Amino acid sequence: MIQNIKKVGFLAVGAIAGAFITVAITNFIISPNDMVPTEQERKPIHWVAPMDPGYKRDKPGKSPMGMDLIPVYAETPSVNDAGPGTIRISPEVVNNLGVRTVTAERRSLHSEIKTVGYVQYDEDRLIHIHPRVEGWIEKLYIKASGDPVTKGQPLYEIYSPALVNAQEELILALGRNNPRLLQAAEERLKSLRVPSQAIQKLKRTKQVTQTITQYAPQNGVVDNLNIREGFFVKPGTTLMSIGTLDQVWVEAEIFEREAFQIKNGLPVTMTLDFLPGREWQGMVDYIYPTLDAKTRTIKVRLRFRNDNNELKPNMFTQVVIHAKTIDTALLVPKEAVIRTGSSNRVVLVLGDGYFKSVKVKTGRFDSENIEILSGLDSGNKIVSSAQFLLDSESSKTSDFKRMNRKPDDKDTSSSYDIPSKIWVEATINSLMEGHRMINVTHQAIQEWKWPIMTMDFIVAENVFFSDLKEGMTLHIEIEKVENNQYLISNVHIPTSPTPDTEADPDTLGNNIMNHDSMDHSKHNL
Repeated sequence: MIQNIKKVGFLAVGAIAGAFITVAITNFIISPNDMVPTEQERKPIHWVAPMDPGYKRDKPGKSPMGMDLIPVYAETPSVNDAGPGTIRISPEVVNNLGVRTVTAERRSLHSEIKTVGYVQYDEDRLIHIHPRVEGWIEKLYIKASGDPVTKGQPLYEIYSPALVNAQEELILALGRNNPRLLQAAEERLKSLRVPSQAIQKLKRTKQVTQTITQYAPQNGVVDNLNIREGFFVKPGTTLMSIGTLDQVWVEAEIFEREAFQIKNGLPVTMTLDFLPGREWQGMVDYIYPTLDAKTRTIKVRLRFRNDNNELKPNMFTQVVIHAKTIDTALLVPKEAVIRTGSSNRVVLVLGDGYFKSVKVKTGRFDSENIEILSGLDSGNKIVSSAQFLLDSESSKTSDFKRMNRKPDDKDTSSSYDIPSKIWVEATINSLMEGHRMINVTHQAIQEWKWPIMTMDFIVAENVFFSDLKEGMTLHIEIEKVENNQYLISNVHIPTSPTPDTEADPDTLGNNIMNHDSMDHSKHNL
């Protein structure tokens, strides 16, 4: 027995000591939550019912449904809140989204227009060969297009009765020794493109030649060879063309929006796939005056030297036209701009996790940057990655704020969701049981802009009319129905009514007078 008493004593001493240590530790250790202001330390502006935000009270209590009222706190103002569309993202979410930011800066803008083109002959030095008489090609010295030729090299021999007759006229003029006839006959042969060496030989030998040989007028390569030996030709027939390759043209097309940047003489860099790493330097030679109606592009002509004849006609090229450099432009990366059909936007970084999508007006651009004409200032930070998610959230938040704007806001075009049911405190003045009507004096209804008024209301069928008494102070639910009519759809009678003072929500009972939720036998009046 004594041993049991000793054990109980030891246990009691141990419990007391443990409690003392616990209290001591508790007094010296501060919880991390205690260092952060809680909602209890902030002062609520009012309390609302969980199921009916329109039911507001200035102190804690019960809602008409018997639920605890919820405190509503004033939002902490932030210097970074820039109005509708401003969103706040926690640092963890920012990291998970991979948000990167850049700064809008004023720098020089080197505009580059990238496009493609095709190598062409220099048409200023392209010659087409046509006969000036009818005849037959007796011999062809050039066998295929693309063959190189040199100036003075024979091209073909032609037989033509007109050339034979012209030679005979010169021989007759020589026999008559008439200078005027001799000059006229010689000029006729020249007009028929008889080579001068053939004319001198005819004057020396006085022998008519049946065929006349034509020679190349310049160095180059043969193109568009349209004849073979034995062909009958006549004036207007294109026999062949001879073009030079020491200098070539490149014809390229640019979009309509880029045309204002192009000027004659701008430097151009060209590359080709068949010679990787090799670059050709040229210039803008001519800007064509018309716009292609189908492609909405303008054709430009570029000129390049081709000393080693490496550039061939119809080769496909990539060209970069270096437009004029702009020294004072507000630039941001191109990927930071969200482009839509109606506007361009960027996501502005406000600091402390706050972001907002703003509209900008864009201008010229190069391969990496784009010019901002309005909407941003130098030094503003914007989001360059994951901006589409933030822009979507900002736009949604902005739309909701516009929808929930109060009627007294400046923007009267915004819609405000006016509730169709309102709970309000009222006092019964009289009853008209036969018509299910009552006359009450209710408090002001701020949501509907109603002052304190005395009105007649029809009582809904689900409310026990017999429980209502004259002089009773209670809470009524007024519902707006069709044709701008109002009725009492529900009532709540406090357990201890005090008509002379405002009903204290703490003393309100949980009874709502309807057939579904109230036990009439237990209702206290």
